[in-house]
Amino acid sequence: MTPLAEQPTVHNFAGTPVVSDVPRAQVPTRQSLVVLTRDAALVETLKGLGSEHTVVTVAAESDLAGELVGKQMGVAIIDASSLATAVEKLTDQLKSQFPDLVLIVAGNVNDQTALAAQITNGTVYRFLHKPVSEQRVRLFVDAAWRRHGEEIPTAAAPEEPLGPSRNQLFLGAAAVLALLAAGGWFLTRKPAPAPVPVVAEAAPARDAELELLLKKADAAYAAGSLVSPPNQNAADLYKQALRHNSTDPRAAAGLEKIIAYLLSSAESQLAAQHIDEAQKLTDQARAIKPDHVRVAFLSTRIGKERERSVLNQARQAASSGNLEQAIAVLDGAARKDEPQKKPDDRVGDYLAKASARLSDGKLVEPAQDNARFFIESARALAPNDPQVRQAQQQLEERLVTEIRQALAAGNADTARGWIDAAADSGISHDVIADLTREAQQVQASAKADAMAQLTLQFNNRLSQGKLIDPPNDSAKFYLAQLVQSDATHPATVSARQALAGRTLDEAKAAANRQDYTGAKHWLAETHDAGTDDASIAAVEHDMATAQEAAKHANEVVSAANLELAKYVPPNYPDAARRSGMSGWVDVQLVVRPDGTVTDVIITGAEPAGVFEQAAVDAVKKWRYKPVERDGHAIDQRARLRMKFALDK
Repeated sequence: MTPLAEQPTVHNFAGTPVVSDVPRAQVPTRQSLVVLTRDAALVETLKGLGSEHTVVTVAAESDLAGELVGKQMGVAIIDASSLATAVEKLTDQLKSQFPDLVLIVAGNVNDQTALAAQITNGTVYRFLHKPVSEQRVRLFVDAAWRRHGEEIPTAAAPEEPLGPSRNQLFLGAAAVLALLAAGGWFLTRKPAPAPVPVVAEAAPARDAELELLLKKADAAYAAGSLVSPPNQNAADLYKQALRHNSTDPRAAAGLEKIIAYLLSSAESQLAAQHIDEAQKLTDQARAIKPDHVRVAFLSTRIGKERERSVLNQARQAASSGNLEQAIAVLDGAARKDEPQKKPDDRVGDYLAKASARLSDGKLVEPAQDNARFFIESARALAPNDPQVRQAQQQLEERLVTEIRQALAAGNADTARGWIDAAADSGISHDVIADLTREAQQVQASAKADAMAQLTLQFNNRLSQGKLIDPPNDSAKFYLAQLVQSDATHPATVSARQALAGRTLDEAKAAANRQDYTGAKHWLAETHDAGTDDASIAAVEHDMATAQEAAKHANEVVSAANLELAKYVPPNYPDAARRSGMSGWVDVQLVVRPDGTVTDVIITGAEPAGVFEQAAVDAVKKWRYKPVERDGHAIDQRARLRMKFALDK
């Protein structure tokens, strides 16, 4: 693999990362991808990709980050069968840490189901069904690299906080970001944070003190003064603003941005095995918000990495014959205040502590004070000691017991945590694979039960007519829960279709009773439920036509402007004929969409009480050509004057 022409130099000034100018790197011509798998058949298939791709294979999740950091790894293939962690959790973590990474997952139908939401939202670019074919792998990898090439150059480079009075440093950081865009390189140093967004619209009544604090905080952030100097750094200033006005969201957003930057930087440092620096950054984030969920998660990871680092150093010292150095590493420092013990005695101490921790249930936590750590410490000094092997076996049995208990209780997430610990403790891959499959089955069963319960509640509310109300106990509410659990599950799809149909029916019913406000409300609901645009447009068109028809229905036109299709002459009243009487009758009528006449009323007559009935009887038998507007026949009100006169 072609290395960078020059690696960027990163310095720290009061905890602020500043990237110096670096020349542009030469972009390698071969595209590289990393594959996490223990499947020899998959590895053999990948060899068929040829010389145009450099394939780097890793067998453990712990080795994956090291390959992704500092190398041109824009595409990764994850073999779900080789994981101790749930595949959907690992892909989420990878995408959050390496947002430009294009992920392909290989696995079975159950793995695809677990990843359904991530495949839909693009977290996972493609899913490969195992066993895979060389042709399909090639198609997917080539498509993934095209996707990577499309996304990286167009990604907007985030504006970064500037170092004190150094505009050129900003240009240097921009150059590094350009390198990232061109080559997909992941730096092992701390990335520059994005600027805190400034809310464009201020409240009508501006709080001058709050605005001043926020302005200072934004300026400190832009200058890179995130956590120092005291009282003048961005974190302290945002805290002051938050105390001054806890309802304004800008201060809380600023603190969250600082925490996100510190923890992202800590993760990068941890991936580069800079454990102390990662701890320092995490402590800075904890000082801002002690109960932040990412702080707790990262602290646990740092503890595990520190424990692993100590054990690795001790093993190296012991393997070279320097047992005293190994003991010093394990104890944290050579003890000068107590007599030095022989290695055999120290092994006994470690095993005694391990036994105590096993009794207390402290199997793998807290870091450097748990049964696993002390057993590994003893094993570093005496790997072949029977008592050490016995202690290791006891630990493995206890871990498997914890996993079994969690699975029996239906708690798949807890079981997965113990499975991860068991994998780190040296339990065989076959055992881990079996336990992982059982955890997946438990998770699938729990998910199926939850989906069934939600579906039942949805159907009950649908049958009760509680489509959208009450907000937390309606069909709409339970559909949202189904979507959150599994948007592509058949039960979710069916529920979405059912609610869409019912809300569309409500919209039509409201439109038919001329409740157009209600109809619009239901149309919004049916749109949210997933009704197709064509069905919604049809109802909207019918509403518009009905409203237009109603408007014209109140208009009275002259019947002379309508086309009469059937005329029936009125009967001349006998009394009027005998007396030679003449007169007229004013009539209003409604021509129906089929041309018939209805709603005939008399609006005037001369003389009154003579010709009215004859006029009504005749007009009711008439037929008109239907009146149309926009291609639809409508009701049309009309007026006419019917004259009665005898021929001379």
